[in-house]
Amino acid sequence: MKKALKLLLRLNFKTIYFNLKYFPFKVAIKLPVLIGRKVFLSRMNGRVIINGPISTGLIQIGYGKVCITDFKRSRAILEIDGDLIFNGRAFIMQGCKINIMQNAQLIIGDDFNMSVECVIIVEKKIQIGKSSGISWESLVMDTDFHHIYDEDGVEFNQPKEIIIGDKVWVGCKCTLLKGAEIPSGSIVAANSMVTKKLSGEKSIFGGNPIRTLKSNITWKY
Repeated sequence: MKKALKLLLRLNFKTIYFNLKYFPFKVAIKLPVLIGRKVFLSRMNGRVIINGPISTGLIQIGYGKVCITDFKRSRAILEIDGDLIFNGRAFIMQGCKINIMQNAQLIIGDDFNMSVECVIIVEKKIQIGKSSGISWESLVMDTDFHHIYDEDGVEFNQPKEIIIGDKVWVGCKCTLLKGAEIPSGSIVAANSMVTKKLSGEKSIFGGNPIRTLKSNITWKY
């Protein structure tokens, strides 16, 4: 009964529109994606794909809050021109911004959690493993946006994919830029910047420049 009441309270036009737009009717009526009332559906030109069993509320976008959330004024933004692929459950909280450009892919593993006011921008590919999470006010971006050329007129700052392994926790206010790769079982300490492939599973990485702070760790929510 509580689950049914919670679902009714979360039903709105945006949720119905999103599901009918992206999924066959038999899938859409199950409402696998719930969209919060404060989510701005800016561009809905790409594809949304769910791999695996479908259930109501499997993916939730624009819900939840933490102590820094201005829930009355903050809103999430979705701009989908490429592919948004879910491989299972995902909970993306209030105020997050996701921009997937044309021909780009954002692949999100099962049991993903993203806290408030985070930003993901994809021009090429960002892949996130299962059971991973991103804490509040973090930025994940595989592109510089602006084009930079050398003395021969050759562009040298093309986008590079970002890979986040399984069971990775990215702390608050972190920045992950193009070419970042985080091994499974690891933690990125708060306010760190990652711009390259990191080595060593089950490690804590931190700082700018990034370095290994501790190895052979385990963590849980």
